[in-house]
Amino acid sequence: MAQRLNDNEVAAEMNKMVSFIKQEALEKAREIKVKADEEFNIEKAKLVRQETIAIEAFYQKKIKQAEVSKKIAQSNHINKNRLRVLQQRQQVLNELFQEVRSKLVTISQDTQKYSVLLKDLLLQAFFQLLEKKVVVQCRKKDIDVVTKAIEEAKAAYKAKLNIDVEVTIDSANPVPESSSGGVVVSGNEGRFLLNNTLEARLDLLCDAMLPDIRIMLFGVSTTRAFYN
Repeated sequence: MAQRLNDNEVAAEMNKMVSFIKQEALEKAREIKVKADEEFNIEKAKLVRQETIAIEAFYQKKIKQAEVSKKIAQSNHINKNRLRVLQQRQQVLNELFQEVRSKLVTISQDTQKYSVLLKDLLLQAFFQLLEKKVVVQCRKKDIDVVTKAIEEAKAAYKAKLNIDVEVTIDSANPVPESSSGGVVVSGNEGRFLLNNTLEARLDLLCDAMLPDIRIMLFGVSTTRAFYN
């Protein structure tokens, strides 16, 4: 029969058991803490990496936005300067054409040269319209010189095509006196019309000569890719 433990022995055994349980609990707690620290560090590293990537992406986006903004600003600056240059060049051209236009009035002052010019303008209109009957409009003060030029143009036209052309001066609807001169010729009851006033001829000349005038005044454009 086992010997019964006295109170001191029971207390000693209890203390051993408590110490054992406490030691086991401490070791278990250390294991849990170590594992928790590892998981925390892993999660922390993951979060730090994610935030780092997010921050890098944010600043890369900001850098790209800054680069785009810079390029846009540079482009706007270049375009504004280019537009200002174009406007200044256009102003020079306008002033040039205006100066030439102001001198048109002197053409009709030389009666002999003006008569030859009128004949040529009429003859060109006859060839272009190819009508047997045409109507001519001119300034009221030019009726006499135009009448003479008509006869010369009719003769030249017949000599070239062996065709007579009937010409009527429309004195009821003259070219405005503010015009520098020239004629307006129409055929087929006004359905076909050729404006050969000096202003109209100058406009045609300006359009045709504009590319050459630009080169003469401003030089060859470095940005132009095609030329007529």
